[in-house]
Amino acid sequence: MKDKPIGVVHGHRWDVAPAEARKIQEELRTCWQGEDTFGRLRTVAGLDASFVLTESQALKKSIGHWSRLREANRAIGCVVMYRFPEMEELERAYAILPLEFPYVPGLLSFREIPVLLAALRKLRALPDLLFCDAQGYSHPRRMGLASHLGVVLDRPSVGCAKSLLIGTHRALPEKAGSWTPLIDTKADGERIGAAVRSRAGVRPIYISQGHRVSLETAIRLTLAVTDGYRIPRPTRDADRLAGEIKRKVQAGQVSEK
Repeated sequence: MKDKPIGVVHGHRWDVAPAEARKIQEELRTCWQGEDTFGRLRTVAGLDASFVLTESQALKKSIGHWSRLREANRAIGCVVMYRFPEMEELERAYAILPLEFPYVPGLLSFREIPVLLAALRKLRALPDLLFCDAQGYSHPRRMGLASHLGVVLDRPSVGCAKSLLIGTHRALPEKAGSWTPLIDTKADGERIGAAVRSRAGVRPIYISQGHRVSLETAIRLTLAVTDGYRIPRPTRDADRLAGEIKRKVQAGQVSEK
């Protein structure tokens, strides 16, 4: 990778065919660690990506949400970093890059991680822990974006997804902080994550290990950065930043950088 970001340990090409991308995921799986292997956490960050259709293509007639995801030609990556456990915001950054990988379910990390790495490169230092608005271990090949990014950087990471990708779970108590295992019934009942009630009476979020974090610790840390809303603060703030930058791009108020 040209201009390799600081901290990349397991680098690979991103502009590959889907079959090669699946092979890369399988290879990275051998580097994955599912136990707590980190020291004191002084900083954490939330990451999210958005997509936009720019230039003359953006003048096409209105199309649906999924079509926009497939036809987007630019990716926006955002990161917001905090002091932990105080959750004082320290820094935020974003990057915009051309999209080079098609929309393929199960391979979304190949569309998003390059621009997230570009955003992380703009920080003064890499965060100690990454919260990703994405799946981690709860992925068909156990290599969702949170795991993929964590392995590439060999950095502790957690997947905080808004919706279920694979797996099933029992009914969840309404009390905030309650959780139940997410089970892959197609893989001998393997525990691949957890459905977590981050706020009483709202839909659960889906937490899974990214890299170098146990599931129990991933849940504990996610609840530690949840501030009364359904979505944890780091990924919520990153999502808001991505939406803000996307609107500015569409309005021609920011240039690609």
